[in-house]
Amino acid sequence: MRDKYNFSKSVKNPYAKRLKKQITIRLDEDTISYFKLLAEEKGIPYQSLINLYLRDCAKTNRKPKVKWA
Repeated sequence: MRDKYNFSKSVKNPYAKRLKKQITIRLDEDTISYFKLLAEEKGIPYQSLINLYLRDCAKTNRKPKVKWA
């Protein structure tokens, strides 16, 4: 290991704005099963599929249809 490092020519990470943040979220078992099945069909991890879906909802400003009893 060096005593000193020269970072004068370093550049910022161009993907820093797209870094993911780990959170805890509670989902119903049937919802998880649905996304796992769909992800298996598409050949991608189910968490990535859920992220893509939520990102699409946010991008298109899609609102959930919720009716409370």
